[in-house]
Amino acid sequence: MTGIVVHSLDDLPKDALPSAVTIGKFDGVHRGHQAVIEQLLTEARADGENLRTVVITFDRHPAALFAPETAPTPLLSVAQKTEALLELGVDLVVVVPFTSEFAAQSPEQFVDHVLVEGLSARRVLVGTDFRYGSRGAGDVPALRQAGESSGFVVSLVDDVCEQDGSRVSSTGIRSLLDAGRLDEATAALGRAHRIRSLVVHGYARGRTLGYPTANLAAAAEGYIPADGVYACWLLVDGERYGAAVSIGNNPTFGDVPEKTVEAHAIDVHLDLYDRTVELEFAAYVRPMQKFPSADALAHQMGLDELRIREILNLPHAPTTSPE
Repeated sequence: MTGIVVHSLDDLPKDALPSAVTIGKFDGVHRGHQAVIEQLLTEARADGENLRTVVITFDRHPAALFAPETAPTPLLSVAQKTEALLELGVDLVVVVPFTSEFAAQSPEQFVDHVLVEGLSARRVLVGTDFRYGSRGAGDVPALRQAGESSGFVVSLVDDVCEQDGSRVSSTGIRSLLDAGRLDEATAALGRAHRIRSLVVHGYARGRTLGYPTANLAAAAEGYIPADGVYACWLLVDGERYGAAVSIGNNPTFGDVPEKTVEAHAIDVHLDLYDRTVELEFAAYVRPMQKFPSADALAHQMGLDELRIREILNLPHAPTTSPE
């Protein structure tokens, strides 16, 4: 079965197929989330059952509704998140608009409307601290009691922890990306971090320095890591190209007030204006810094490219013999 996504409870399948369901924000679809999905798939096939696997998630962090000034920046856009969940093999992703009306449901209304009537739940996987319904009035014991009367079994999902005992979390991954600790963030995510955006016109300075860049629009999907230079893979229409990526406000010139993301595709010349591209982060190379001149910056960009070629295992640029 090919997985599908719906963006409203009104669009749930009306086929009454029994399901195994898990519920959560799933921001980042990191290793902890991947373990949840693995358990969901296993339980859906337990005891000879063949339940439809369903992930219920939300179109925003609940804090975006109740306390927007404290709402964290998501690691993935809704589209990126649903794509990642489907890649893990679930049958149905339900993206619930987290509105005041949804948040005001009583625990009983949530169980009846969503789990029983909407999804014919037979198994429900949640974390030990799971809360649901208005003001989080429902908890795991209440959900188990509801399951006994409504015909579903509740299972708890264990946290996935790092070697130091800390729990893998979206908050922790954001902190790692903010600190430029890309290797640790990648390990916690269980895959390379990605962002994507439309390519727009910039200052064209990279071209004059011999390193033309694709400038990504500010409204990028995915969490922008710390300022610095990165080795990345540039994904365009299913093709992958090695790239040197700069994140920051270009302090050498000092006239770029906003944080920008620029990608220089290595060994290829691509017309990317007004096209959507994706960056897959492979390694953090160095911090952003100010150089005394454009020539000094160009020299460092050449050194960065050599290092990035090594990281991505790209051949060194061919040298041209004098005639």
